[in-house]
Amino acid sequence: MPGSNLKARKGLPVRGASNHRAAGVRLNGASCALLLATASLCAAGCATPGEPTPPQPVLPVAVADLAAHQQGDTVILTFTLPTNSTEHEPLPEPPAVEIYRGMLAANEPSHKTPTRLIYTIPSALVETYMSAGQFEFSDPFPAADLAQDSGAQMIYMVRTRVSKKRASSDSNVAATRVYPGPETPADLRGTVTEHSIELTWQPATAPGAVAGYRVYRGELVAGSPAPAAEISKLQFSVPLEMLGPAPESSYSDAQFEFGRTYVYTVRSVAQYGADSVESADSAPAIVTPRDIFPPAAPQGLEALYVPETSQAPADVELSWAISPETDLAGYNVYRSEQSGTPGKRVNQELLLSPTFRDTSVLAGRRYFYQVTAVDRAGNESPLSSAVSAEVPARTH
Repeated sequence: MPGSNLKARKGLPVRGASNHRAAGVRLNGASCALLLATASLCAAGCATPGEPTPPQPVLPVAVADLAAHQQGDTVILTFTLPTNSTEHEPLPEPPAVEIYRGMLAANEPSHKTPTRLIYTIPSALVETYMSAGQFEFSDPFPAADLAQDSGAQMIYMVRTRVSKKRASSDSNVAATRVYPGPETPADLRGTVTEHSIELTWQPATAPGAVAGYRVYRGELVAGSPAPAAEISKLQFSVPLEMLGPAPESSYSDAQFEFGRTYVYTVRSVAQYGADSVESADSAPAIVTPRDIFPPAAPQGLEALYVPETSQAPADVELSWAISPETDLAGYNVYRSEQSGTPGKRVNQELLLSPTFRDTSVLAGRRYFYQVTAVDRAGNESPLSSAVSAEVPARTH
Protein backbone atom coordinates (compact mmCIF):
# COMPACT_ATOMS: atom_id res chain seq x y z
CA MET A 1 0.00 0.00 0.00
CA PRO A 2 1.51 3.33 -1.01
CA GLY A 3 0.65 5.05 2.31
CA SER A 4 2.12 2.39 4.68
CA ASN A 5 5.12 3.47 6.99
CA LEU A 6 8.20 1.82 8.67
CA LYS A 7 6.12 0.63 11.62
CA ALA A 8 3.70 -1.21 9.36
CA ARG A 9 6.55 -2.93 7.58
CA LYS A 10 7.73 -4.24 10.92
CA GLY A 11 4.28 -5.63 11.73
CA LEU A 12 3.46 -2.90 14.30
CA PRO A 13 0.04 -1.28 14.53
CA VAL A 14 -0.37 1.74 12.30
CA ARG A 15 -2.06 4.84 13.67
CA GLY A 16 -3.18 7.86 11.67
CA ALA A 17 -2.56 6.35 8.21
CA SER A 18 -5.98 7.48 7.01
CA ASN A 19 -5.20 11.04 8.04
CA HIS A 20 -2.07 11.02 5.89
CA ARG A 21 -4.08 9.92 2.88
CA ALA A 22 -6.84 12.46 3.51
CA ALA A 23 -4.36 15.27 3.60
CA GLY A 24 -2.69 14.04 0.46
CA VAL A 25 0.65 13.44 2.22
CA ARG A 26 3.04 10.92 0.72
CA LEU A 27 6.07 9.83 2.82
CA ASN A 28 8.82 8.79 0.54
CA GLY A 29 12.28 7.67 1.76
CA ALA A 30 13.69 11.21 1.92
CA SER A 31 10.76 12.49 3.97
CA CYS A 32 11.09 9.67 6.47
CA ALA A 33 14.80 10.36 6.90
CA LEU A 34 14.12 14.05 7.55
CA LEU A 35 11.50 13.28 10.19
CA LEU A 36 13.79 10.82 11.98
CA ALA A 37 16.67 13.32 12.01
CA THR A 38 14.43 16.05 13.42
CA ALA A 39 13.17 13.74 16.15
CA SER A 40 16.74 12.79 17.08
CA LEU A 41 17.80 16.45 17.38
CA CYS A 42 14.84 17.24 19.61
CA ALA A 43 15.60 14.25 21.82
CA ALA A 44 19.24 15.32 22.20
CA GLY A 45 18.85 19.07 22.60
CA CYS A 46 15.42 19.73 23.99
CA ALA A 47 15.59 18.91 27.73
CA THR A 48 12.52 19.18 29.82
CA PRO A 49 12.14 22.84 30.88
CA GLY A 50 13.14 23.45 34.53
CA GLU A 51 14.98 20.15 34.97
CA PRO A 52 18.33 20.97 36.84
CA THR A 53 21.67 19.54 35.77
CA PRO A 54 23.27 17.65 38.71
CA PRO A 55 26.40 19.54 39.97
CA GLN A 56 29.73 17.83 39.61
CA PRO A 57 31.51 17.12 42.95
CA VAL A 58 34.46 19.39 43.77
CA LEU A 59 37.72 17.45 43.52
CA PRO A 60 40.90 18.65 45.25
CA VAL A 61 44.07 18.38 43.21
CA ALA A 62 46.05 15.27 44.05
CA VAL A 63 48.80 15.45 46.67
CA ALA A 64 52.17 15.30 44.90
CA ASP A 65 54.78 15.60 47.67
CA LEU A 66 53.88 12.92 50.22
CA ALA A 67 56.99 11.92 52.22
CA ALA A 68 57.50 9.36 54.99
CA HIS A 69 60.30 8.80 57.50
CA GLN A 70 60.68 6.91 60.76
CA GLN A 71 61.42 8.66 64.05
CA GLY A 72 61.45 6.54 67.18
CA ASP A 73 58.58 4.04 66.97
CA THR A 74 56.59 6.28 64.62
CA VAL A 75 56.41 6.90 60.89
CA ILE A 76 55.87 10.60 60.21
CA LEU A 77 54.04 11.62 57.04
CA THR A 78 54.24 15.12 55.59
CA PHE A 79 52.71 16.73 52.53
CA THR A 80 51.27 20.00 51.23
CA LEU A 81 47.52 20.13 51.79
CA PRO A 82 45.63 21.01 48.58
CA THR A 83 43.92 24.41 48.52
CA ASN A 84 42.59 24.33 44.93
CA SER A 85 40.30 22.06 42.96
CA THR A 86 41.07 20.30 39.70
CA GLU A 87 39.14 23.18 38.08
CA HIS A 88 41.70 25.65 39.50
CA GLU A 89 39.19 27.09 41.96
CA PRO A 90 39.85 27.61 45.70
CA LEU A 91 38.42 24.84 47.87
CA PRO A 92 35.47 25.95 50.03
CA GLU A 93 37.08 24.45 53.15
CA PRO A 94 40.14 22.39 54.12
CA PRO A 95 39.69 18.93 52.63
CA ALA A 96 39.32 15.82 54.76
CA VAL A 97 42.35 13.54 54.58
CA GLU A 98 42.35 9.78 54.00
CA ILE A 99 45.56 7.87 54.73
CA TYR A 100 46.21 4.47 53.17
CA ARG A 101 48.94 2.03 54.17
CA GLY A 102 50.40 -1.22 52.94
CA MET A 103 53.36 -3.36 54.03
CA LEU A 104 56.03 -5.31 52.20
CA ALA A 105 58.00 -7.75 54.36
CA ALA A 106 61.78 -7.37 54.53
CA ASN A 107 62.48 -10.54 52.52
CA GLU A 108 59.56 -10.12 50.12
CA PRO A 109 60.42 -9.17 46.52
CA SER A 110 59.32 -5.72 45.42
CA HIS A 111 55.95 -5.56 43.71
CA LYS A 112 52.90 -3.34 43.65
CA THR A 113 51.54 -3.53 47.18
CA PRO A 114 47.86 -2.92 47.89
CA THR A 115 47.04 -0.30 50.49
CA ARG A 116 44.00 0.04 52.73
CA LEU A 117 42.41 2.97 54.48
CA ILE A 118 43.73 3.25 58.05
CA TYR A 119 42.98 6.84 59.12
CA THR A 120 40.47 9.53 58.18
CA ILE A 121 40.96 13.09 59.43
CA PRO A 122 37.80 15.22 59.12
CA SER A 123 37.99 18.71 57.68
CA ALA A 124 37.29 20.29 61.08
CA LEU A 125 40.44 18.69 62.58
CA VAL A 126 42.85 19.22 59.70
CA GLU A 127 44.21 22.50 61.11
CA THR A 128 45.51 20.71 64.23
CA TYR A 129 47.85 18.67 62.01
CA MET A 130 49.42 21.66 60.26
CA SER A 131 53.04 22.51 61.05
CA ALA A 132 55.16 25.10 59.20
CA GLY A 133 52.77 25.03 56.25
CA GLN A 134 52.78 21.23 55.96
CA PHE A 135 50.26 18.59 57.00
CA GLU A 136 52.09 16.31 59.45
CA PHE A 137 50.71 13.00 60.68
CA SER A 138 52.26 10.42 63.02
CA ASP A 139 51.59 6.71 62.51
CA PRO A 140 52.82 4.88 65.66
CA PHE A 141 53.82 1.21 65.86
CA PRO A 142 54.26 -1.07 68.89
CA ALA A 143 57.96 -1.62 69.62
CA ALA A 144 57.39 -5.40 69.56
CA ASP A 145 56.02 -5.20 66.01
CA LEU A 146 59.03 -3.19 64.82
CA ALA A 147 61.36 -5.78 66.31
CA GLN A 148 59.44 -8.65 64.73
CA ASP A 149 59.14 -7.02 61.29
CA SER A 150 62.50 -5.23 61.27
CA GLY A 151 63.30 -4.01 57.76
CA ALA A 152 59.72 -4.19 56.51
CA GLN A 153 58.71 -1.51 54.05
CA MET A 154 55.70 0.64 54.91
CA ILE A 155 53.97 2.07 51.86
CA TYR A 156 51.67 5.09 52.10
CA MET A 157 49.23 6.92 49.84
CA VAL A 158 46.75 9.69 50.63
CA ARG A 159 43.56 11.09 49.16
CA THR A 160 41.66 14.22 50.10
CA ARG A 161 38.02 15.12 49.66
CA VAL A 162 35.48 17.91 50.16
CA SER A 163 32.61 15.82 48.78
CA LYS A 164 31.21 12.56 50.13
CA LYS A 165 30.63 11.42 46.57
CA ARG A 166 34.17 11.43 45.31
CA ALA A 167 37.76 11.79 46.59
CA SER A 168 40.79 13.22 44.87
CA SER A 169 43.08 11.11 42.75
CA ASP A 170 45.75 9.08 44.54
CA SER A 171 48.82 10.91 45.80
CA ASN A 172 52.32 9.85 44.98
CA VAL A 173 53.44 6.75 46.89
CA ALA A 174 55.85 7.21 49.83
CA ALA A 175 57.71 4.27 51.33
CA THR A 176 60.12 3.81 54.22
CA ARG A 177 61.69 0.80 55.89
CA VAL A 178 61.03 0.50 59.63
CA TYR A 179 63.33 -0.82 62.36
CA PRO A 180 63.41 -0.90 66.17
CA GLY A 181 63.81 2.72 67.30
CA PRO A 182 66.94 3.63 69.31
CA GLU A 183 66.91 4.86 72.89
CA THR A 184 65.80 8.46 73.41
CA PRO A 185 68.47 10.71 75.01
CA ALA A 186 67.72 11.94 78.53
CA ASP A 187 68.55 14.91 80.77
CA LEU A 188 69.45 17.43 78.05
CA ARG A 189 70.93 20.62 79.56
CA GLY A 190 72.20 23.90 78.13
CA THR A 191 74.81 26.17 79.72
CA VAL A 192 75.47 29.67 78.39
CA THR A 193 79.05 30.90 78.05
CA GLU A 194 80.32 34.08 76.47
CA HIS A 195 80.93 32.48 73.10
CA SER A 196 78.74 29.36 72.99
CA ILE A 197 75.82 27.41 74.43
CA GLU A 198 77.19 24.13 75.75
CA LEU A 199 74.78 21.17 75.53
CA THR A 200 75.17 17.92 77.45
CA TRP A 201 72.94 14.86 77.92
CA GLN A 202 73.01 11.36 79.33
CA PRO A 203 74.63 8.86 76.94
CA ALA A 204 72.64 5.85 75.78
CA THR A 205 72.60 2.97 78.26
CA ALA A 206 73.17 0.52 75.40
CA PRO A 207 76.02 2.25 73.51
CA GLY A 208 76.37 -0.51 70.92
CA ALA A 209 72.86 0.18 69.63
CA VAL A 210 73.55 3.89 69.05
CA ALA A 211 75.87 5.13 66.31
CA GLY A 212 75.75 8.76 67.43
CA TYR A 213 73.43 11.70 67.99
CA ARG A 214 71.87 14.56 66.05
CA VAL A 215 71.23 17.96 67.63
CA TYR A 216 68.27 20.09 66.57
CA ARG A 217 67.46 23.72 67.36
CA GLY A 218 64.40 25.91 66.91
CA GLU A 219 63.37 29.35 68.13
CA LEU A 220 60.30 30.28 70.15
CA VAL A 221 57.85 33.04 69.31
CA ALA A 222 58.66 36.16 71.35
CA GLY A 223 56.31 36.52 74.29
CA SER A 224 54.88 33.00 73.91
CA PRO A 225 53.34 31.35 76.99
CA ALA A 226 55.42 29.46 79.52
CA PRO A 227 57.42 26.79 77.67
CA ALA A 228 55.81 23.35 77.54
CA ALA A 229 57.60 20.13 78.34
CA GLU A 230 56.66 18.59 74.96
CA ILE A 231 58.13 19.69 71.65
CA SER A 232 54.75 19.42 69.87
CA LYS A 233 53.15 21.99 72.20
CA LEU A 234 55.73 24.74 71.69
CA GLN A 235 55.08 27.82 69.53
CA PHE A 236 57.99 28.10 67.10
CA SER A 237 58.97 31.19 65.16
CA VAL A 238 61.79 29.17 63.59
CA PRO A 239 61.07 25.42 63.27
CA LEU A 240 63.47 22.73 64.43
CA GLU A 241 66.46 22.27 62.14
CA MET A 242 69.45 20.01 62.58
CA LEU A 243 72.53 21.85 63.86
CA GLY A 244 74.80 18.91 63.29
CA PRO A 245 75.86 15.42 64.36
CA ALA A 246 77.48 14.66 67.71
CA PRO A 247 79.57 11.51 68.14
CA GLU A 248 79.45 11.86 71.94
CA SER A 249 76.92 13.18 74.45
CA SER A 250 77.83 16.88 74.13
CA TYR A 251 77.61 19.68 71.58
CA SER A 252 78.79 23.30 71.40
CA ASP A 253 76.55 25.83 69.62
CA ALA A 254 78.54 28.95 68.76
CA GLN A 255 75.98 30.34 66.28
CA PHE A 256 73.57 32.12 68.61
CA GLU A 257 72.46 35.61 69.60
CA PHE A 258 71.92 36.92 73.09
CA GLY A 259 68.29 37.67 73.96
CA ARG A 260 66.70 35.03 71.70
CA THR A 261 64.92 31.97 73.10
CA TYR A 262 66.20 28.69 71.66
CA VAL A 263 64.75 25.19 71.90
CA TYR A 264 67.17 22.29 71.70
CA THR A 265 66.41 18.60 71.33
CA VAL A 266 68.65 15.61 70.69
CA ARG A 267 67.93 12.34 68.86
CA SER A 268 70.08 9.25 69.04
CA VAL A 269 70.80 7.44 65.77
CA ALA A 270 70.84 3.70 65.07
CA GLN A 271 72.39 2.33 61.90
CA TYR A 272 70.88 -0.63 60.00
CA GLY A 273 73.12 -1.23 57.03
CA ALA A 274 72.61 1.72 54.70
CA ASP A 275 69.54 2.87 56.64
CA SER A 276 69.63 5.06 59.74
CA VAL A 277 66.83 5.60 62.23
CA GLU A 278 66.48 8.49 64.68
CA SER A 279 64.99 8.17 68.13
CA ALA A 280 62.10 10.26 69.34
CA ASP A 281 62.96 13.79 70.45
CA SER A 282 64.52 14.20 73.87
CA ALA A 283 62.75 16.45 76.34
CA PRO A 284 63.56 19.99 75.17
CA ALA A 285 66.16 22.27 76.70
CA ILE A 286 64.94 25.87 76.44
CA VAL A 287 67.69 28.48 76.71
CA THR A 288 67.48 32.28 76.58
CA PRO A 289 71.11 33.46 76.67
CA ARG A 290 71.66 36.80 78.39
CA ASP A 291 74.78 38.86 77.83
CA ILE A 292 76.28 39.15 81.30
CA PHE A 293 79.84 38.98 80.06
CA PRO A 294 81.82 42.26 80.25
CA PRO A 295 84.54 43.16 77.76
CA ALA A 296 88.18 42.78 78.67
CA ALA A 297 89.91 45.77 80.26
CA PRO A 298 91.43 48.10 77.66
CA GLN A 299 95.16 47.80 77.05
CA GLY A 300 97.98 50.22 76.24
CA LEU A 301 96.74 53.30 78.10
CA GLU A 302 99.07 56.30 77.77
CA ALA A 303 98.84 59.85 79.16
CA LEU A 304 100.57 62.94 77.77
CA TYR A 305 100.65 66.43 79.30
CA VAL A 306 100.14 69.20 76.73
CA PRO A 307 101.20 72.70 77.90
CA GLU A 308 98.93 75.66 77.44
CA THR A 309 99.23 77.92 74.42
CA SER A 310 97.85 81.29 73.54
CA GLN A 311 94.93 79.57 71.90
CA ALA A 312 94.24 76.71 74.39
CA PRO A 313 94.72 75.86 78.07
CA ALA A 314 96.88 72.99 79.27
CA ASP A 315 95.37 69.52 79.08
CA VAL A 316 96.17 65.81 79.40
CA GLU A 317 95.67 63.67 76.31
CA LEU A 318 94.87 59.96 76.77
CA SER A 319 95.01 57.16 74.20
CA TRP A 320 94.76 53.36 74.33
CA ALA A 321 94.38 50.30 72.08
CA ILE A 322 91.04 49.56 70.41
CA SER A 323 89.15 46.81 72.24
CA PRO A 324 88.58 43.69 70.10
CA GLU A 325 85.00 42.89 71.20
CA THR A 326 82.46 42.85 68.36
CA ASP A 327 79.64 44.22 70.54
CA LEU A 328 81.60 47.17 71.91
CA ALA A 329 79.54 50.30 72.64
CA GLY A 330 82.28 52.66 73.89
CA TYR A 331 84.66 53.63 76.70
CA ASN A 332 84.69 55.45 80.04
CA VAL A 333 87.59 57.42 81.60
CA TYR A 334 88.12 57.62 85.37
CA ARG A 335 90.40 60.13 87.13
CA SER A 336 91.79 60.28 90.64
CA GLU A 337 94.35 62.39 92.47
CA GLN A 338 95.41 59.47 94.64
CA SER A 339 97.23 56.38 93.41
CA GLY A 340 95.24 53.16 93.75
CA THR A 341 91.87 54.93 93.92
CA PRO A 342 89.54 54.57 90.87
CA GLY A 343 88.24 58.10 91.11
CA LYS A 344 85.27 59.53 89.22
CA ARG A 345 84.22 59.30 85.60
CA VAL A 346 85.15 62.40 83.67
CA ASN A 347 83.41 61.81 80.32
CA GLN A 348 79.74 62.82 79.99
CA GLU A 349 78.86 60.17 77.38
CA LEU A 350 80.45 56.95 76.18
CA LEU A 351 83.53 57.61 74.10
CA LEU A 352 83.29 56.06 70.64
CA SER A 353 87.03 56.19 69.97
CA PRO A 354 90.00 55.24 72.21
CA THR A 355 91.12 58.82 72.89
CA PHE A 356 90.23 61.51 75.43
CA ARG A 357 91.39 65.06 76.17
CA ASP A 358 91.08 66.14 79.81
CA THR A 359 90.84 69.94 79.78
CA SER A 360 89.75 70.29 83.42
CA VAL A 361 93.23 69.78 84.91
CA LEU A 362 94.74 72.28 87.36
CA ALA A 363 98.35 73.41 87.60
CA GLY A 364 100.50 71.74 90.22
CA ARG A 365 98.45 68.55 90.42
CA ARG A 366 99.19 64.89 89.55
CA TYR A 367 96.33 62.86 88.08
CA PHE A 368 95.86 59.11 87.82
CA TYR A 369 93.78 57.74 84.94
CA GLN A 370 92.09 54.42 84.16
CA VAL A 371 89.67 53.45 81.38
CA THR A 372 86.97 50.80 80.91
CA ALA A 373 85.18 49.30 77.90
CA VAL A 374 81.37 48.95 77.76
CA ASP A 375 79.42 46.58 75.49
CA ARG A 376 75.96 47.06 73.96
CA ALA A 377 74.32 45.14 76.82
CA GLY A 378 75.72 47.68 79.30
CA ASN A 379 78.38 45.38 80.75
CA GLU A 380 81.45 47.35 81.84
CA SER A 381 84.92 45.88 81.85
CA PRO A 382 87.35 45.98 84.79
CA LEU A 383 89.51 49.08 85.05
CA SER A 384 92.62 49.22 82.94
CA SER A 385 96.04 49.64 84.43
CA ALA A 386 96.53 53.18 85.77
CA VAL A 387 98.76 55.83 84.26
CA SER A 388 99.58 59.24 85.69
CA ALA A 389 100.26 62.70 84.34
CA GLU A 390 101.68 65.69 86.23
CA VAL A 391 100.54 69.20 85.45
CA PRO A 392 103.40 71.60 86.36
CA ALA A 393 102.79 74.48 88.73
CA ARG A 394 102.72 77.96 87.24
CA THR A 395 106.05 79.74 87.44
CA HIS A 396 104.67 83.26 87.26
